[in-house]
Amino acid sequence: MSPSIRVVLAEDQAMVLGALSALLELETDISVIATTANGRDAAEAVGRLKPDVLVTDIEMPQMTGLELAASLRTNHPNVRTIILTTFARPGYLRRALDAGARGYLLKDRPAKELADAVRRVHRGMRVVDPALAAEAWNAELDPLTDRERQILQRAGDGRSSAEIATELHLSEGTVRNYLSEAIAKLGASNRVDAARIARTKGWL
Repeated sequence: MSPSIRVVLAEDQAMVLGALSALLELETDISVIATTANGRDAAEAVGRLKPDVLVTDIEMPQMTGLELAASLRTNHPNVRTIILTTFARPGYLRRALDAGARGYLLKDRPAKELADAVRRVHRGMRVVDPALAAEAWNAELDPLTDRERQILQRAGDGRSSAEIATELHLSEGTVRNYLSEAIAKLGASNRVDAARIARTKGWL
């Protein structure tokens, strides 16, 4: 019998995490070696256990799934990442692939597809929902820089320019300049509207 594919799961909703783990453990060739509820714990588990595949949600506390994928591409290139999410938005898919993810699956797909995706990604293949991939190919390109995205994300969550400046070690003036650039690029009326537009398109 060939060795099991070793998987780390990262999902901040406890019931979903438990269900995913139980479903994958039903497969004779897949072994879930760790489950984590936030991005930093997932990164630590990957560094310590060296799994074959990481399956992660996009939106998680402390470190997002996209940040995890980018980190693994740099620090653990042999570990392949699958993004499992509710967001059927081309912008998210583009960012996931740019971050180095090898798979992008929606949570409403049949459970069996996740196990199949783990196997295919482990073999070096890329797994993306065909309809979403076609939509992403024709989608509008994300105009935001990484720094604009960081700041707009926080502004959309209700943080003031002063709070954002302190958190990111920038001056308030610099934060305001980045916000102005983002607002202009998105054709928004204010920072809240800009964050709404960017989230709708999957750019935040």
